[in-house]
Amino acid sequence: MAMAAPHVSHSQPPVGRAALFSHPTTAQSSSPLRLPLLRRTGIELIASENFTSLAVMEALGSPLTNKYSEGMPGARYYGGNEVIDEVEELCRARALKAFHLDPASWGVNVQPYSGSPANFAAYTGLLQPHERIMGLDLPSGGHLTHGYYTAGGKKISATSIYFESLPYKVSSDTGYVDYDRLEEKAMDFRPKLIICGGSAYPRDWDYARLRAIADKCGAMLLCDMAHISGLVAAQEATNPFEYSDVVTTTTHKSLRGPRSGMIFYRKGPKPTKKGQPEGALYDYEDKINFAVFPSLQGGPHNHQIAALAVGLKQAMSPGFKAYIQQVKANAVALGNQLMRKGYKLVTDGTENHLVLWDLRPLGLSGNKVEKVCDLSSITLNKNAVFGDSSALAPGGVRIGTPAMTSRGLVEKDFVKIAEYLHQAVVICLNVQKQRGKRYNDFTVDLEKNEDIAELRAEVEKFAISFEMPGFRVSDMKYKD
Repeated sequence: MAMAAPHVSHSQPPVGRAALFSHPTTAQSSSPLRLPLLRRTGIELIASENFTSLAVMEALGSPLTNKYSEGMPGARYYGGNEVIDEVEELCRARALKAFHLDPASWGVNVQPYSGSPANFAAYTGLLQPHERIMGLDLPSGGHLTHGYYTAGGKKISATSIYFESLPYKVSSDTGYVDYDRLEEKAMDFRPKLIICGGSAYPRDWDYARLRAIADKCGAMLLCDMAHISGLVAAQEATNPFEYSDVVTTTTHKSLRGPRSGMIFYRKGPKPTKKGQPEGALYDYEDKINFAVFPSLQGGPHNHQIAALAVGLKQAMSPGFKAYIQQVKANAVALGNQLMRKGYKLVTDGTENHLVLWDLRPLGLSGNKVEKVCDLSSITLNKNAVFGDSSALAPGGVRIGTPAMTSRGLVEKDFVKIAEYLHQAVVICLNVQKQRGKRYNDFTVDLEKNEDIAELRAEVEKFAISFEMPGFRVSDMKYKD
């Protein structure tokens, strides 16, 4: 049974951060309930996080978790899956409908446990070991699973271990993807697969140009829309389905569902093309389904698939579109206020749900700002920016608006959040001036810093004035 959080009055004092680390003695002790209370008193700015609905969490806690169902609907390796088949078929139908896709031209697998397994399953289905891929480099805003390896050649992701990867990059002048350079490299490297999409790229993608490059070098095009899937569903971002062969995504970020993954693939007749046999068909469906199971996964998580079906229905509502429009407006307001303060943002702004703040002109690293923000009840993450060589002490922080928009914040509230972030950076600069640049020196007795305590009190007073969605349906913002 899903547990609902207790009602919290606005007069209740903030819950201390140490409460998260208490030691419960039973499953129903207070510790599991303290995380939502803790998060209510803070500002959540991690771009890959959101607050899902009570309905989604109830499905996640349902008895569907008890059933094993290896295989696909109608072709299971266990009996008694009639209801499970109905749930998965419903989820697949809603996935196609949520993204405005024709079932005759597109199919979807909703069994991946999350985004990284979805990506690796797609690669496994589409490629042979050691075939060539190109994805956006991690310091340029890409993702580990797009084939990242370090400047020294260390292969970090299984994608770069099992496939030959040549990352493409953003322009050092603009921060935008350098499509001309990408085309030049692709014609030399001749990848079998080009991957677009990112985890810290604040601009829209030129899918038409990517399709042209893929066709020119003989590659398939895969879009990882994990971060922007909510924007795509709401038709508030350029549509990757129009140009891609395969589209992968997580479901818990801007889509605001459970933690899960999906793989969409083209099916049916291919468009007429010179040198292609007449009546040629896409062959992705069987390859991708086989890659998910039995190649990489066992039984699907049925409670997760049911929760995804719930989230997809919510994503088709007019209220969700209004929510996504506010997410984008809030990101613009936040970014503009930071730039008015004289700070540098990668690409000088945003067209989606996040901004990437380049701290290098200040002489600060992202891990220091993350630490001070964390102690101030502001959660964001350190992030590499173009030219960085260290993932542990990168030159930027990534800031997203989906979670706090789910709590009902609008532009004026994000202008205020920008002021809190400015205060956090000022604290960082003062501490670094006193203690030096070494991170270990920087963090000594940081918890006792009076400026941080003052900022934390101000942040918690601000944050607790907003309702916490996900624990009562009536608390959800942008509902119909």
